[in-house]
This record gives sequence, C-alpha cells and structure tokens, in this order.
Amino acid sequence: MTKAAAGQTLHQRILSEIEGRIVSGEWPPGHRLPFEVDLADQYHCSRMTVNKVMGQLAKAGLIERRKKSGSFVRQPQIQSAVLQIHDIGAEVESLGLDYGFKILERERRSAKSADRERLDVSVGTPLLDILCIHFAGAREFCVEQRLINLTAVPEAAETDFTEIAPGPWLLGHVPWSTAEHRISAETPSKEIVRLLGISDRQACLVVERRTWSNSGAVTYVRFTYPGNAHALVARFSPSSD
Repeated sequence: MTKAAAGQTLHQRILSEIEGRIVSGEWPPGHRLPFEVDLADQYHCSRMTVNKVMGQLAKAGLIERRKKSGSFVRQPQIQSAVLQIHDIGAEVESLGLDYGFKILERERRSAKSADRERLDVSVGTPLLDILCIHFAGAREFCVEQRLINLTAVPEAAETDFTEIAPGPWLLGHVPWSTAEHRISAETPSKEIVRLLGISDRQACLVVERRTWSNSGAVTYVRFTYPGNAHALVARFSPSSD
C-alpha cells in the first residue's frame, strides 16, 4: 500500500479504486459492477459504506443503479459535456497526494501576431507570459503555459505567484463570463518531454482554455498532462433543447 493510500479512509479507498477502473476504461460503459454485498466482503466493511460509495458514483454520473439488476458503468446520454474551470491543487489532493507547483518562467511582454489567435487581443497589448509546473507528490503532474491580458487584469503584473498558482489567483480576482475549452492528444515537444520526464513517444493530453470577462479576453492557458496518467471526466445532464 502506498503512503497516499495509507492516509485514506476505507470509504475514500473504495471510491478511488472503483472510479479508477471506470475512468481508465478497465470497466467500460455497460459493465456491471460487483454487487454491494460482494464489495462489502471484498473490502471487509459494512454494506452501508459500500452503498454510500455507490451513491457518490451515481451522483457523479459514472454509474447507473438499476433495481434488482445491480449497478452498471453509465453510457453517455448526450454528445457533449460541460467542463468546469477546476483547481489543479484540489484535483491532486482528491487523489490523496500532496500538491505543489513551481513558476519556471514569468515574462511581461507585448502581444505578438501569434498571440492574437490564442488570446483574442491586439498586437502590442501588454501580456504576462507564465510557464508553471504542477506536482502530485514527487511526480510532475502537468505543465501550465499561460498568457494573462494585463489590460483586463493589471494587478497580475505585480503578483509573483509564489504563494498561489495563477489559475486560482485569477478565479479569485476576476469574474469570468465565458470560457472555451479545446481538448486534444498530441506528441510532446522536447521541452514538455524534459519538464514532465516522459518519453518522446508518449502521447499527452492537452487542455486549452480561453476565458473572457464582460470587458474582454482575460487569459489563455494550455495544460499538458502525461497521457497515460490522466483521464478527463466531465459531469453532464440532459439538454433542455
């Protein structure tokens, strides 16, 4: 048992292990989970503990509970899912690991023509260009490459981001009105290979996000994760259309 697992409650351990099998694809959509009584025997716990875990998984949209039939990994009900702006620190800690981050580069500069597509600003707009790495325990979790529009968030220019990462700092200082996500699988660059300590043949999960406030573009960020160590799960509900 790892140090992180040893610090978990039994409830957290059962939840994380079942969730891991689902998001990794080991238990695909339609797979029937073991019955609650069998899981209780397996984990040497009460059936009530297992029932609470199953309730959480159902609430998160990962499983479907059917009377007299059992619980099944849920089939997606709609084609698209709504992604929320999440806190990487909270994501890491939910895995039972210690979170950390480090600012590698921080540069104040003017926007170039290549920045217009990413941040939707004019050439010459003052920007803050940040390169940051996030850690889960002792391992590299993801690389963050971020541009901040200093016209929209001038106070960011005086912030060194040593105590709080740029993402949660922005969420606490700037109310955003619109966000756009783009998700892709990419071959890592030499820089990403070095920063994440991965093979140059390993695919990476890339999440790009742009956010706007009522006064215009706020930030563009690109998160790069090792593809074999990260899964993206979004909670969704049926559209009203």
